[in-house]
Amino acid sequence: MKKRLYRSTQDKKLAGVCGGLAEYFGVDSTLIRVAAVLLIAADGIGLIAYLLAWIIMPVNPGGQV
Repeated sequence: MKKRLYRSTQDKKLAGVCGGLAEYFGVDSTLIRVAAVLLIAADGIGLIAYLLAWIIMPVNPGGQV
């Protein structure tokens, strides 16, 4: 079955973007969240990327992967 990128409905703090990326890449969601915070703090591009991902990524229709 083809792997798809969805926002997480189970592992979410704000919109489920970091949780969805963690599920897709098979890593701990804390690592993705730390990377997102570092990108946001570094130059603000992380905030723009997060907001775009929030808009573009669909919610996981099945709830769990």
